[in-house]
Amino acid sequence: MNYRITHRTTCNYRSPVPVGKHVACLRPRVLPNQTLIKSELSVLPVPVSITERVDYFGNIQYFFIVQEPHKQLVVEARSEVRVEAGPALPMPKDSLPWEEVVRLLPLDQSAAGLQAYEFGFESPRIKQRPEFASYALQSFTPQRPILEGLLDLTARIHNDFRFDPKVTNVRTTTEEVFRKRRGVCQDFAHFQIACLRSLRLSARYVSGYLRTHPPPGKPRLVGADASHAWISAYCPGYGWVGLDPTNNLVPSTEHVTIAWGRDYGDVSPLYGVIQGGGAHALHVAVDIEEIEA
Repeated sequence: MNYRITHRTTCNYRSPVPVGKHVACLRPRVLPNQTLIKSELSVLPVPVSITERVDYFGNIQYFFIVQEPHKQLVVEARSEVRVEAGPALPMPKDSLPWEEVVRLLPLDQSAAGLQAYEFGFESPRIKQRPEFASYALQSFTPQRPILEGLLDLTARIHNDFRFDPKVTNVRTTTEEVFRKRRGVCQDFAHFQIACLRSLRLSARYVSGYLRTHPPPGKPRLVGADASHAWISAYCPGYGWVGLDPTNNLVPSTEHVTIAWGRDYGDVSPLYGVIQGGGAHALHVAVDIEEIEA
């Protein structure tokens, strides 16, 4: 599948901002099953400087400085990517028992193993809690193959939690999401990661886009798509397995990966520090269009 993606963020300030320093994480990653054809970032007002860097996790970030008074900031990322189906998952029943994975992770001295081990600890937005472990253990029964447990946990979160964008925000804790059993894709990804890390399994947060389909008979609405979040969990002998608890599926050709990290804080699409500005209003429009190869 080939996609043209436009991600436009508009921030309106009540009073002028003389200086703003920002970081954008909006460029799709290059992966074995994902090819970046082209990508560009435009900013208004025009920055005095813009630099590209690779963060600790291998994501591409843009650091830019706007140094003229402005009451509106517009950041638009435009990309074209080709996404192919990844390798098929092994039969879930043939994967290692999850307790064996927990035992092996600290002993694995390979580059992949050491990287995976880093994603087994708490992070600023995700804590390990006994109540998360108890919820996860309903899926990870004794000696159950890890892939069976992962798929079961994904399905249970999808069934037990309700998608509701009105009850959470980017600062909502995983504990609160668990109590309310409501939230959005970011919340469900954080919760599933918290469950897995509470069992000492490794999981990372993935940000990107999901191609959406309009209702039958309705036209596709430009700008009506949105950013998406899911997780990937580490399975020795196979690697990282993507899981989308919001939709109860394994990501494939309709998921576009932008970045991954410990939690949302590592991969926020846009953040920064400004001088002045007062109250502000943020509007984000995302459009994902399938295009011919």
